[in-house]
Amino acid sequence: MIHALETPRLLLRPLELADAEQVQRIFPEWEIVRFLAATVPWPFPSDGVLTYYRDRALPAMERGDEWHWSLRLRTDPATVVGCVSLLKGKDHNRGFWIGLPWQRQGLMNEAADAVTDYWFDVLGFPVMRVPKAVENTGSRRISEKQGMRVVAVEERAYVGGRFLTEIRKITADEWRAHQTEKTREAICERGGFIR
Repeated sequence: MIHALETPRLLLRPLELADAEQVQRIFPEWEIVRFLAATVPWPFPSDGVLTYYRDRALPAMERGDEWHWSLRLRTDPATVVGCVSLLKGKDHNRGFWIGLPWQRQGLMNEAADAVTDYWFDVLGFPVMRVPKAVENTGSRRISEKQGMRVVAVEERAYVGGRFLTEIRKITADEWRAHQTEKTREAICERGGFIR
């Protein structure tokens, strides 16, 4: 069972087949798909989201191999604005995308923090690894802010071509320490103190 999650501005709901129609309207944009794995078809088919949800994502969720959430603003819970996923695997444990109107607002930082907590605290995995195309600066910044470190660099195939890719990693203990430090910094910024 996948739990719904919340952040200050977002509702993360377990992915449902009913989400496919909304997602099909906002997902097939070059700026969104360019740095996704080359397995994503491009040009994107008119039934691409439905097919992916029905044939791949939902069965993987049922098997307990993947965890997918739709992202919705708390102020508009009926509208899907993006998706975030966790995946079992050697070096690709988290992926995400967000629609163009909602980019550059820090929303994906909130979603990534929520699912990273879930990865370590609910699912109990000891380490998270994520690949990031070096040219994908927005996505890389999220991993950097989370305290992930580069452990390998290699070339990988994406929808937009082959790109140099950083494999980033963080352990459960490193994540918890980073979250504690982040909390301390936020308290200090608000003029509070920590004993």
